Amino acid sequence: MTLKEIGELLNAEVLTKGANLNIEIKCVNASDLMSDVLASAEPGELLLTGLTNTQVIRTCEIAGIQAIVFVRNKKPTDETVRLSENCQIPILGTNLTMFDACGILFSKGIRSVI
Repeated sequence: MTLKEIGELLNAEVLTKGANLNIEIKCVNASDLMSDVLASAEPGELLLTGLTNTQVIRTCEIAGIQAIVFVRNKKPTDETVRLSENCQIPILGTNLTMFDACGILFSKGIRSVI
């Protein structure tokens, strides 16, 4: 499923300029613990998180994570958005809880990491 399709399912707003929404997403990791994210990263992964600081972008860059969706209507700082654009890691935001976002994606056949 593409990031664009996932964004539509989650009623998410694109927060990065020029984001490539045609990225193919194969699995989802939902976590606020970046150590867990690093330990379980897989190719084609999307991260759902409530953390909006620059460390989330750095973690995704190291782990090779394709894109991020911030849940619970969390808003990243301008610095976080700029870093995501520089790293070419699209970020989206949704007002859904992490639980609801995971449930929607699971019901559409997106699998979890691990």
